[in-house]
Amino acid sequence: MFLFKPAAVDKDGNESSTLLAVKFKTTEKAIYSKALSEYIASSYAEPPEAYRDDLRVLDELREAATAALDVNANVLKRNTRYYGQLSFILTKFPADTNIKFTWYSAFDSESAVTCQDLYFERASVLFNIGAVYSQLGCRESRTDKDGLNRAFGYFQSAAGVFGYLQKKIVSECRTQLTSDLSSYMLATLENLMLCQAQECVWHRSVLNHMKDANIARVAAQVSEFYDKAIESGSQGSLASTIPPHWVDHFKAKRLLFLAEAQYRKACDCLATSQYGEEVARLQAAQEYCNQMSELIANDQRWSKHIRAAVIDTAKTQQELVASNRTRAERDNDVIYLDPVLAVSSLAAIAPYKLAQPKVPEIIENPGAFLGEEELGAPLFKGLVPFVIHQAASLYEDRKDQLVSKDMITSLDELTADCESVLNSLNLPNSLDAIQKPIGLPPNILVGSDEIRSDGGYVGLKRLLDNALAANQTAAGMLDAAENALNEEMREDQRVRQGTGANSHRAKRTESSELTNTFRSEIAKYRGIVDKARESDSALKVQVDTWAKFFALLGSPREEIERQVPSTTANPLTDPHHSQIVERLQQYLGEVAVMRRERLKSIEKLKRIANEDDITPALTEEMQRLAAQSSTPILQFELHQFEDLFAQRLDKYTSWKTYIEEEREAQTELLDSIREANQAFITARSTHPLLQQREKALTNLETAIKRYREASFNLHDGARFYTTLENDLHKLKEGCLDFAMARHLDALDLMGVSQSDLPSDISQTPEQQQQHPANLVWDPTMPLRYSTPK
Repeated sequence: MFLFKPAAVDKDGNESSTLLAVKFKTTEKAIYSKALSEYIASSYAEPPEAYRDDLRVLDELREAATAALDVNANVLKRNTRYYGQLSFILTKFPADTNIKFTWYSAFDSESAVTCQDLYFERASVLFNIGAVYSQLGCRESRTDKDGLNRAFGYFQSAAGVFGYLQKKIVSECRTQLTSDLSSYMLATLENLMLCQAQECVWHRSVLNHMKDANIARVAAQVSEFYDKAIESGSQGSLASTIPPHWVDHFKAKRLLFLAEAQYRKACDCLATSQYGEEVARLQAAQEYCNQMSELIANDQRWSKHIRAAVIDTAKTQQELVASNRTRAERDNDVIYLDPVLAVSSLAAIAPYKLAQPKVPEIIENPGAFLGEEELGAPLFKGLVPFVIHQAASLYEDRKDQLVSKDMITSLDELTADCESVLNSLNLPNSLDAIQKPIGLPPNILVGSDEIRSDGGYVGLKRLLDNALAANQTAAGMLDAAENALNEEMREDQRVRQGTGANSHRAKRTESSELTNTFRSEIAKYRGIVDKARESDSALKVQVDTWAKFFALLGSPREEIERQVPSTTANPLTDPHHSQIVERLQQYLGEVAVMRRERLKSIEKLKRIANEDDITPALTEEMQRLAAQSSTPILQFELHQFEDLFAQRLDKYTSWKTYIEEEREAQTELLDSIREANQAFITARSTHPLLQQREKALTNLETAIKRYREASFNLHDGARFYTTLENDLHKLKEGCLDFAMARHLDALDLMGVSQSDLPSDISQTPEQQQQHPANLVWDPTMPLRYSTPK
């Protein structure tokens, strides 16, 4: 009888074991308390102190689950408890809560990922739960039925965990993952665990002395599982992730169980007197054994990946197959003479699949165990789930869009349209002109007071004169600077006259080379001064044009009222005309009422929207959905609240109707006002006094605007000229200093002594004799030189 020879306790890396176990992922320390406390305070507006015990327990759970791991039931309980609480916490907090989790790959201790993702934390913990199951399965004895049954259950659970991790958990992660959490790696782990679970079935079948035909079918299924493990484990993306010896192990075990299936089928043929097929089956088994020998030979020559226990088993199997083939061929050749089929024509052995991935219920539905001994009381039970805050925020956005941006904006636009129409009709100003003929409109009075306080026309004229004078001063400074440069250039030409080409005077640097910068600055500022002069001239024209109006607006109020045409009573005394005015007044009154009522409606709508808090309704809806579920761990999605959103927003439908009614009423009212205003204009057009008054008031309004424009521009011009004068003073001084320096240099080249210079070169000797005390040099005067003695 062929059997693997298992070690008493199998561990990954144990050469005496024919099974593989998955190593644990390792992690760095992470603390929940500080980050979650801050998040609760800032995002949930709840006191973190109320959850102090929950925060402490959560930190303890992680510490216990990620401590130095051994293989026992307690490790499985600690990791499962932490996983279950994490699943519940993810319904309360978003995945990113500013906690950094660092996890290393189970197969590469140098490869790590650090991220702020609770889903990544949960996936890593679940991976370790699968690893625990795999190691517990490897540690069970396979020499007795009870040990095999326990190992079979552990491997099925491991396969279920890795499959559940691949299909359900990893897809929720929102960051980069460690390589051991890739889809191909998890599929490979699931297939490996199914291989080893089916192996336990095979071992148990052999120990129970089941029929060889059934053992053959069980072995065929083991080889089929290893086929899938080879396929997923050979993906190029796993080359740097999967342990290097695993794929070779898969290939070796596949060949072992292909040979075992054929050998067991041959034994069944012998029992049923099918001697020719027996020989063919043993030949097929021999071929697999030969392939296995070739694989082992290559492995021992290069990598030595295949474990010694597998190699020993292969040798035992080959000897068993070879001895039985020799016996079968001899017996058939001598006794039975049964025709031997070709190996390729043998019927395939139908696999008998008993191993299935089994996700432990506590993993698939941890909510059912919250509050029980397995997982303990749910942490943060009283905290409103994060999705409720998201849903409330989403509802607020939609409500704001509907109320503020759609409804209130529409009402404001209606009011603006109404005002625009009234302004285009000059209402109510044109009506005020006949209703209150005595006195001035408020805008005229305010403008007049403003002009008087600003100095009136006299003050404006003073600013204008100052601007014109400042422009002339600026032009004079530019002229002085340019004259100094021109005089220096002429002197430079005189210095060069009558000298040889190699004389110092001829080699002197020409003025044009030294004055480029000065002349560029002068040209730039002259353009500025010229443009300012044009602006000042335009302002002067404007001030002169409106001078009389400016002077009038600066006068006392009584004088302005005296100059504006006025009447002491309504000139439209004709009954028909009076009816026109009354009708227009009535319509304008209706507009005023409409505006007031509309403002009240807007305030009421804002109040309703501000008081519309959907949070209690969301909480109630969440509780209703939770009551329909068998688990407290519910991953709520925002779309689950769409019906509630629609129901809450329906109460604003009546406001949409109100807005349409307001639009229709305003359109009708404005049409009536246009008609009445046209009749009013026709009636008023025959009264010249009113036309004169309206024209006078219009002129005064225009004059106030022109005064404000001129005042602003002149004050701005005063600041401009102050800055310009400072800049031009520096430029002029620079040019004069340059000219003086060049003049002194010219005198030196011409051999003129400093003592021979006049004390004041801006005056003739006669002037100096007349004014001996005035000895200050005026650089703006052209340079004059005395006749050499």
